[in-house]
Amino acid sequence: MTTAHRFRRAVASDLPAIIALLADDPLGAAREDPSQPPNPRYVDAFAAIDTDPNQMLAVVERDSSVIGCLQLSFIPGLSRTGMWRGQIESVRIHRDHRGGGLGEAMFTWAIETCRARDCGLVQLTTDRARADALRFYERLGFTASHLGMKLELGPG
Repeated sequence: MTTAHRFRRAVASDLPAIIALLADDPLGAAREDPSQPPNPRYVDAFAAIDTDPNQMLAVVERDSSVIGCLQLSFIPGLSRTGMWRGQIESVRIHRDHRGGGLGEAMFTWAIETCRARDCGLVQLTTDRARADALRFYERLGFTASHLGMKLELGPG
């Protein structure tokens, strides 16, 4: 029996499923470590996210299985008269659940969560190699209004 999906804050026991989602694509396969037990760096990062009131690691589950994830960061700022921003990162949907509207539902949930936190803007970054993701974000109303840049610092 298939039940409706449910969005919720991630808990520590979700970590293996989240890591598997992050590793299950061409870019993630080269940079993630899906071995079990989880790499201690993932455990430490989860603890930092979970205890920070301006961070939320969220999952979507169906039939008690994690089938998607994303991270929300709530960022205070002085620009735009002190406006808060919502940053969406690490969006993944299990390959068996893609193409059925779950991504749009995840973003609707994430945007409403940002709105409830009084964010005036929602932003995200995505790798240029993710052409399908770029089209999806544009279809949702996101615009490529800025040029993002990163500086890789390597392992800490």
